[in-house]
Amino acid sequence: MSEPQGAEGTEGSTRRLSVMEPGTEQETPGGGSPPAPGPGTADGRAGRFWSVRRVPAGIVALLLLLVAGAFLYDIVAVRTGRSALGWRRDLARQLAEQPLDDTWVLVGAGVAAALGLWLLLLALTPGLRKVLPMRRTLPDVRAGLHRDAAATVLRDRAMEVAGVQAARVRLRRRKARVRALAHFRELDDVRTDLDGVLDDAVRGLGLARPPAVSVRVARPGKKG
Repeated sequence: MSEPQGAEGTEGSTRRLSVMEPGTEQETPGGGSPPAPGPGTADGRAGRFWSVRRVPAGIVALLLLLVAGAFLYDIVAVRTGRSALGWRRDLARQLAEQPLDDTWVLVGAGVAAALGLWLLLLALTPGLRKVLPMRRTLPDVRAGLHRDAAATVLRDRAMEVAGVQAARVRLRRRKARVRALAHFRELDDVRTDLDGVLDDAVRGLGLARPPAVSVRVARPGKKG
C-alpha cells in the first residue's frame, strides 16, 4: 500500500524486493542517483495510515439527514398552517412529563453518550490496524504492508526450515507469534533455526516498527 497515486499494482500479487547494502548507490533509469531522503526520513520513521472511515461517517450522516428532514418537514407544515404531526406532539408531551431519573431516560442517555464516545474515538485514532507502515526512505512516498501478507511471508520462511511440518503465524503490530510443528530433528535445533530465519525475514519486510518474534515448537499430535 502506498499513497502516491501514480504507483500501480495488482492486489494479491507478490514481489520480491531488492535490498541495498549500506554504502551502495542505485542508478535511476535517467542515469542519475535516486533523490536523497528528506527531513524526518533518514531514520525510516513512519506513522500509521489514517482511515477515512466511510461506513461510520455515511451511517451517521444518513441518520442525521433522516432526523433533520423529518423535523424540518414538520416545522414547515406547522408554519404553513397545518397541525403538527402526532409523533412530534407525543414526543414533546413525553419529554415534558418524563422524569429525568426514569430508567428509559437513563438508558437513552447512556446509549447516546456511548455513541458519542465511539465517534470521538474513531475521529482521534488512525485506524487501518491491519496495515503496517514501512520505513520511509523517500520524502514523498509512504508504503504499508498488510498484516496478512506479512504473516504469509513469515509462514513461508518458517516452512523452509528443515524439520518443520506445519507453521502458523499470528501477527500483530508489535508482536508475531509463530507456532510450528516439527516431525524430525531436535526441537531446540528447529527453534534456533526458526529464530534466525524469522529475524531475518522480519528485517527484510522493511517495517518501520519490526514486531518482536515469539517462537514455539512442538511435536505433532498422534493420530487416532
